[in-house]
Amino acid sequence: MNRRPLVIAAATVGVLATAAFALPNLPPNPLTDTIHDRVFAERGRQFATAADAPTRGRAEFALPSWIPKDATHVRVKVRANGEARLIRFTLGHTPLDGPQCASGTPREVAAPELGARWWPQGVRSEARPECRDVRQYQVAVRGNRVYAWTDGTPSPGTPDRAEPAPAPRGSTSQVAVR
Repeated sequence: MNRRPLVIAAATVGVLATAAFALPNLPPNPLTDTIHDRVFAERGRQFATAADAPTRGRAEFALPSWIPKDATHVRVKVRANGEARLIRFTLGHTPLDGPQCASGTPREVAAPELGARWWPQGVRSEARPECRDVRQYQVAVRGNRVYAWTDGTPSPGTPDRAEPAPAPRGSTSQVAVR
């Protein structure tokens, strides 16, 4: 009996299993970044301070406006579609003020969909809503370390991007359902 195909298949499975366990734990580099982008559909970046992060706008790693500019050791992980995010930073001299959800009732935000080695377990039970940005975040503070996440849920008072814009009056557009 020829065992060569069986040995090749076993070796291939072993290499793939090793890669599946090792890749998420390797330090960032062009190879692992490409694999994370394509396979896991996740991207991550680090900034020395919040001021070093991209400015507001469509930038993928732009920080929410409520993060103090003197925050340090900023880490961001985003889903490739840009909706789900994990953010961790260390507070500087500027304190993080209380929750800000003045315009409306905070919506339900799911547990973090992303995972990172630097993200602690059990932070969801300590979270409070934060609504001063386009997206509503859940924020937990442990000492001077702040953890925030969102699943892309819009803040109260901002239009929900999941709902289509209403059609103009008199419009007879129809949607095909397949």
